[in-house]
Amino acid sequence: MKKRGERVSRERRGSGLEEEPLKTEEDYQCSGNVELDFPELCALHGMREIPLVKLKQPLVSSPPTDSGETDLCYCLGWRVDEMMVQVLNKTLPSLSNLQCLKMWRTGITENILTSLRNTIIMCTNLRTVILEGNPIPEQSYHILMGEDSMINHLSLRNNRIGEEGARLIGSALSTVHSANKNLLTLNMAFNCIGDEGAIYISQGLRFNRTLLCLSLANNQIGDTGASSLAEVLGPFALTHEEIIERRQLMVDQLVITAVSKCEGSLSVPSSSSIDHMNKGSKSIPKKKVQSVLSLSLSLSLYLSLYLNYSFVNNKDIVNQEEALNPLLDPDIRHADGKVIHPGNNTLISLNLSGNKLTEQSVQKFLSSVVGQDEGGLLHFFLNRNCFPKDCDAFLKILELMSLKDPLNKTSSGQGDEEQGQEA
Repeated sequence: MKKRGERVSRERRGSGLEEEPLKTEEDYQCSGNVELDFPELCALHGMREIPLVKLKQPLVSSPPTDSGETDLCYCLGWRVDEMMVQVLNKTLPSLSNLQCLKMWRTGITENILTSLRNTIIMCTNLRTVILEGNPIPEQSYHILMGEDSMINHLSLRNNRIGEEGARLIGSALSTVHSANKNLLTLNMAFNCIGDEGAIYISQGLRFNRTLLCLSLANNQIGDTGASSLAEVLGPFALTHEEIIERRQLMVDQLVITAVSKCEGSLSVPSSSSIDHMNKGSKSIPKKKVQSVLSLSLSLSLYLSLYLNYSFVNNKDIVNQEEALNPLLDPDIRHADGKVIHPGNNTLISLNLSGNKLTEQSVQKFLSSVVGQDEGGLLHFFLNRNCFPKDCDAFLKILELMSLKDPLNKTSSGQGDEEQGQEA
């Protein structure tokens, strides 16, 4: 066999045929089968220890999927370093059916998290990201919640997130100028954001109208942070900065309305009429005609803007923007010299189990829930806090939520311990 191989190689050399060069990780084309692509890419990167890839057997009740398709990817307990993240950056986007990525205790750094964020963006169907047990000193988890992020469900449990991380996450949820419009559930249980962190998160909830479920269980939150969370769930007063931004948005809407009306009222002359005008009145200079038209347009725009500003009702001004920007909510009212916002009625589930709340903050939550006209909290978990189980304020909250629950199920916040663990 050895001599035969030598003879074949001599024949190739003699015939002028070049041997195929060795493949590199850049030349490798993923097939979409993780059992084949992942080990091959690890080998091309020169890894000595390649993690074993196991395919989870689908449940009997699960719908059948095409052969080789992967919808869940778990990285549990093995280190994801710079070399491994390059493999994932090539492998994950090729999994067209990938919907969930879970990374538990993988030792990632800020640079690796940034690289993973770019990879997640390229995964068209990936909507659930679970990043747990991965403390990062910079606490830059907010980069997964940018305006270009398509993540619907994000879990950041047990990452030692403190005040700074909560501040960044709160800003990613919403500010006066921007808001995340895709994230539906956020799980930050088993961190240490404290009262200051809870205040930052509450600021992010002021103008976020997408998030449905939030868990801040076991985060060392006391009455100060809880009261701030309760405030945004009910009617609250806008700050000076928010009032200025609201006025600017209203002026922008006035200008758009005025311009659209001016465009409809001003007719553009046809080419034949222009030619006729030029032939019949050659004595009128072209620049003079343009200046007259420009002056007429400016006067019409100014008049339309003035009339709109003087006579149009605020609710008529806010058309499509009212559904997108909470600062243009038609239910905003004025009272005692303040501009009162109706509050966040989008959040339907809040978990504050395992914190340091007393009856004082629970009473504030009751006031906020009472002030919610439509929508609002349906599930409120407060087990393992510093108030008795028969607290009147909490029992009244549960009663109010059960009346609003479309499934007519009694919400229980003092029940199973597992709910605090799963949240």
